[in-house]
Amino acid sequence: MNNRGFSFVEVMAASMISGVALMAMVSMMQMASRQVQQGGVSTRALALAQARVEAKRSVRWQALLEDDLDHDGIPETFMNDDGVNGDQAAGDGIYTATQQNGDVTLLWTVKADPRGLLKTAGRIVISATASYQGSSGVQEVKVETIRANPMFVGQ
Repeated sequence: MNNRGFSFVEVMAASMISGVALMAMVSMMQMASRQVQQGGVSTRALALAQARVEAKRSVRWQALLEDDLDHDGIPETFMNDDGVNGDQAAGDGIYTATQQNGDVTLLWTVKADPRGLLKTAGRIVISATASYQGSSGVQEVKVETIRANPMFVGQ
């Protein structure tokens, strides 16, 4: 540098260094934005799974296989043990239903223990699995709980 200012080469070198640094910052911001968005989807998936399990825990035993998803008093979904829509095998004592909520697919099950009819079961296992497309493929969140049959007498 002389007393009259910076030379053209010095200005060009400083511009190149600033450009590279700016490109790195933009790339990091995009990556952070994707991670925040992915965190939002996984949080929503967990919330949906927890809400479905809690809804199943709080309904009357006789209404376990019905779901009022929009809370208007009219069931929209009836859980089935028919081997379709996420149910692995017909007649296995595991009742299943699914719902698509935006980019999250929710599958919930009620499994009698011992397997068979719900009215004769001593307890049930309620589980909800929320799956969504993550950055490394399909991701799943699973929530599960046990509920006792209030009418069970025992054998």
